[in-house]
Amino acid sequence: MFKPENIENEFFHRIGFNFDPKSLTAGSVLISEPFLSDPNFSRSVILLTEYTEDDGAFGFILNKPTELEISDIVDTFPYSGHTFHIGGPVSSETVFFIHSAGSEINESRKIMDDLYWSGDFDHAKELIDLGKVTADQIKFFGGDSGWGVGQLEDELKHHSWIIGSLTADQVLAGDADSLWKRSLTRLGKKFSIMAEFPENPELN
Repeated sequence: MFKPENIENEFFHRIGFNFDPKSLTAGSVLISEPFLSDPNFSRSVILLTEYTEDDGAFGFILNKPTELEISDIVDTFPYSGHTFHIGGPVSSETVFFIHSAGSEINESRKIMDDLYWSGDFDHAKELIDLGKVTADQIKFFGGDSGWGVGQLEDELKHHSWIIGSLTADQVLAGDADSLWKRSLTRLGKKFSIMAEFPENPELN
């Protein structure tokens, strides 16, 4: 029977898994290790929208959609078929969004090429209502995922996360169910080993 505690740290480094906090930047993706016990982050993929050593990290879980739409959460929002996602356990009553509309949405903040976060919410609503921003250009979240100074670095030291990357199109794609596995396998064949680990090794 496979047990995660039997995996030596050396093994991860030998096959090239990236746990180095020096490679973190806005736009980095955190891919949870298969047996992460925190239910908030189990098999999650998190986009970092902000990161500095001095201020910590901030971002959103990309692969926890709900059955609701943003119009179910914000009653003044135009019906538009935009799925509402759980962004993390912090500030759960706050609505956030990421998008590829750039300066089309006032006060947007750039994450990386073709990907932005935040901006004037009312202006975003208006553009969606006019059909100028479509569902494949924007993603809405309730709550966020945040780490204080040194917290994420400590979790990386304990191999809770693997650092990866996604393009703007991949971040905004609607295929959340398979995102965790695909984010690992996209890093190369050696990562496919981890992608196929059972969620509960005790049941394997």
